[in-house]
Amino acid sequence: MDFPVEHLATFAAILEEGSFEGAARRLHITPSAISQRVRAMKQRVGSVLLQRTRPVAVTAAGAVVQRAARQVQQIAADASAELGSHESPGTLIPIVVNADSLATWFVPALARAARETGATFEVLRADESISTERLRSGAAMAALTATSAAVPGCTSTRVCTDRYFAVASPDFAATHFADGVTAAALATAPQLEFDRHDVFQRRFIRRVTRASLAPPRHFIPSSAEFAHAIELGMGWGMLPELQCAAGLAEGRLVALGERPILMPLYWQRWKLDSPALDLLSRVIAEEAAAAF
Repeated sequence: MDFPVEHLATFAAILEEGSFEGAARRLHITPSAISQRVRAMKQRVGSVLLQRTRPVAVTAAGAVVQRAARQVQQIAADASAELGSHESPGTLIPIVVNADSLATWFVPALARAARETGATFEVLRADESISTERLRSGAAMAALTATSAAVPGCTSTRVCTDRYFAVASPDFAATHFADGVTAAALATAPQLEFDRHDVFQRRFIRRVTRASLAPPRHFIPSSAEFAHAIELGMGWGMLPELQCAAGLAEGRLVALGERPILMPLYWQRWKLDSPALDLLSRVIAEEAAAAF
């Protein structure tokens, strides 16, 4: 199935701008022309590609077209760079990353990648256990994920293993775990969770108690504020070693157990012959190895 390049560019612009009107402004054509191109693509595919929500969303068929559009964009950008053209910047490379990696080692790695590739990046934050959904939908070209199985059309490489420790403030530990980290204490001590996809606290409870408990829970969907809330005694929670090591050394935090919960992280990226993606992947692997 062939699509005119300008139609694919239009499709990508709609999703990046979030609306037909935004795409029209970006491409300097009328909204009517945008609609005509989308209608032509719909007729070629034989199904609806976009949902006219705010922002615009793709259907299952639209996700396939979105992926093709991004691949064509990246191939064109790579060719332009190899030919030495500086008339336009490279395409935006969307990447899915979990919040804890963003808060610790990933941003310095991305800054290095920006310098060395000359590319621009859009970071899409998502829990490491569900980040592959963005790859499947075509919304991202690469992802840092806890899923080892490669998404169709992608490669998967293990880049590091994060170590999570159960921690609390000294006062919180003295109040709630005076008799040790027991099932009774864990059943009543307030815990912190990042969001409803966060399973680390439950994994720790099962390891200690072999039971499924329902303690009071706070939800704080920001990595830095999550760690701050633990230090303030709001609850106990699991923090990556890179984020809690200083607090443990300085006595602002205490560990509730010696054994960490391990989380391997995998770098998944499109199987696309792209110098920019190749260099980005190499930088991420090197920076992850240095951090851990």
